[in-house]
Amino acid sequence: MGSKKKINTITTRTSLYWKCQLIGWGLVSLFWFYIALLRDDFKISHAIINYFLDIFICIAITHAYRTMAVRRKWNELGMKNLIWKVIPALFVLSLAFMLFMNLKTSAYISLVDRQNDAISKLFVWNPIFIWNPVLITGLRHMTIWLLAYHLYHFYQREVQTSKTNAQLSLIAKQAQLDNLAAQLNPHFLFNSLNSIKSLVIENPKGARRAIDLLSDLLRSSLYEKNKDLIPIENELSLVYDYIELEKMRFEDRLQLKTDIDQEALNYKIPALSIQLLVENAIKHGIDLRVDGGVVFLKIKKRDNYIHINVENPGVIHKNERVGLGLENLNKRLEIQYKGKASYSLTQNENDCVVAEIIIPMNIDDEKI
Repeated sequence: MGSKKKINTITTRTSLYWKCQLIGWGLVSLFWFYIALLRDDFKISHAIINYFLDIFICIAITHAYRTMAVRRKWNELGMKNLIWKVIPALFVLSLAFMLFMNLKTSAYISLVDRQNDAISKLFVWNPIFIWNPVLITGLRHMTIWLLAYHLYHFYQREVQTSKTNAQLSLIAKQAQLDNLAAQLNPHFLFNSLNSIKSLVIENPKGARRAIDLLSDLLRSSLYEKNKDLIPIENELSLVYDYIELEKMRFEDRLQLKTDIDQEALNYKIPALSIQLLVENAIKHGIDLRVDGGVVFLKIKKRDNYIHINVENPGVIHKNERVGLGLENLNKRLEIQYKGKASYSLTQNENDCVVAEIIIPMNIDDEKI
């Protein structure tokens, strides 16, 4: 679906490009057609041939530039870097314009207008490489074309960035709502409140602590998503509260072990991403085993990437559907990091399931 949409977008842009080329240079060449008829006394048939040759020359020169710009990815450059590419290209295009226009004029005089052979022979080669007003015309028209071409691509990049940011914001918001729904589902609340109820008489202090944890957890789910990215340290605070609350229900059946690089704590990740992995580890692993088990959380810096691993006892069943939370996490990683981040779920030899998120560290927005 996505590849089809991308192909359709490319086809539409290519079609628009050729329409603009033909219409734009066609209109410009009409002026030269008028001059050829009234000032230079061309025959109508010769003026028409000259008109189409002008269009062909201008399209050929600018399309050659466009091909080079696409191959060298100039349209992805910033304004400052692009200027140093465009200015030399402008003079090359203008010189090429002057050269081919003079060649065309010389060919016409030599092959068609033979009224004065001496002037014809003199004019065939002499003006081709000699500066003349055609260069100024080329500079003017090529400047306009280059500005139009690159401004269009700058506009498209801005539109695409706006669309991506809007899409990311919607997905992040949906992830927040999905997470909040998971936290507020009757099963979760029922178990949490039952755990608190059992502590009210036997351990009032523990009951108060459980209520505080539940309150903090729900508050974080509601308000931590003001930004798409939050520091790992903040995310871990939410995870620890969640684990402590769940231990009220699982008691010794739930254990958490961690192995975390302290240098990674300041890097930003999509909010509630680690919490989602831990929640799934408890729901699909610990909760299904009578004796429970250990959730092992590991966060490491490696080769300019942050590796986040959540391991729990369990089995991946064939044809098991991925939940909405993990689907949203995948989409958020794809959009936020432009395909450079990844999520995977694997089964290891020790009957444990490992969920892993790999996030690049060389993006400015990732670090505080």
